[in-house]
Amino acid sequence: MKEALPAAQEAQAQELAQAIAQAAAAEFLQMARTLVATDRSSLFGATEFKIRDILLRVGAKTYQEFLAQKKTAMKDPA
Repeated sequence: MKEALPAAQEAQAQELAQAIAQAAAAEFLQMARTLVATDRSSLFGATEFKIRDILLRVGAKTYQEFLAQKKTAMKDPA
């Protein structure tokens, strides 16, 4: 995946990143709280799976935000 985008796409990517961050803020806080409350000796196992589940929800929100920004043109009925 290439890093450099044309200016218009970069602006769109920045906007999408902000929307994703806002949409997933609660999940990021939940991950942080989970890690802070976990003893280092039990970072893996149940804690690891809990973090993975949270990240999967973030991934779903990422797609939702992207699709919400897509504009679909509808033709007038004939």
